[in-house]
Amino acid sequence: MPKQLFTFGKYLRSKFGENVYKIPIALSGFTCPNIDGTVAKGGCTFCLNDSFSPNLKKKREKFYLNLNSQTNPLLEKQLEELESQILNYQKLLSKNYKAKKFLVYFQAFTNTYAPFETLEILYKKALSYEGVVGISIGTRSDSITDETLEFLVELAKKNEIWVEYGIQSIYDETLRKINRGHDSKNVQEAIKKTKELGLNVCGHLIFGLPGEDKKMMLNSAQTSYKWGIDSVKYHPLYVVKNTLLANEYKNQKFKPIEFEEYVSVLIEAIKLKPQNISIQRITAGIEDETLLAPTWCGYPKQKVISLLRKKLLEAGFRY
Repeated sequence: MPKQLFTFGKYLRSKFGENVYKIPIALSGFTCPNIDGTVAKGGCTFCLNDSFSPNLKKKREKFYLNLNSQTNPLLEKQLEELESQILNYQKLLSKNYKAKKFLVYFQAFTNTYAPFETLEILYKKALSYEGVVGISIGTRSDSITDETLEFLVELAKKNEIWVEYGIQSIYDETLRKINRGHDSKNVQEAIKKTKELGLNVCGHLIFGLPGEDKKMMLNSAQTSYKWGIDSVKYHPLYVVKNTLLANEYKNQKFKPIEFEEYVSVLIEAIKLKPQNISIQRITAGIEDETLLAPTWCGYPKQKVISLLRKKLLEAGFRY
């Protein structure tokens, strides 16, 4: 009898009594400290962030926020974008799935990398819409302040609040290779602090990073579990145009992870995972002309999910 995996959807259903749908948000003015030069330049080697965020494929703003910004001339525009995206997604999800409850996901770039006053307004606004039961905030461990964390603790008294940290790898050598801009200890300490405050944490892991073998990937997964994360997202590393990783790939200095290898790592990572840690994602990809490799990351999402479900079932898991 296959073992039913504990998914994030199942967690939300058990808590709210019905399906809760994530609404991905991308707002103008947000960037990252390893893009603007604060900790590094150029961003992570694999990152062309617009490829993860269709809402940002239009022309980007020239003004970007950071933790020390004194003003935010884009706030009104951000509030308009927030409302437009939430209402449009709600309409679509309600029509297709009869959705009534939603979790607003601040997805693109680093969504705590802005002055506290801006974050306070945006988070409160997101929570004010009908049917929104909480927010999930994608960020970096070096870009979230104690003030923001304490505010999230207050919000968590009446709302579902999640902080999503990009762990990627626990190996500092790998983090340097991908120009991450912080070390593994920084992530560990941020997760520990966030958990001690009672907040929910989701950790992102990337399999197939430069120079990593299966043992290293699994060690990153197992160590992340021990750090106390509540949920996990597994991603394969894929190569998109106009990134530093694309240059490495073209010069044959980087070989993307193949599907069978990814499946093998994913299954072993799931076997190591404690039951209480929910799974939010088991793959990632992009279905447009920016993808260079691997080919399978360009397949339609449902096709990849279907293939992975089959492999997981063969391994004794139902996803």
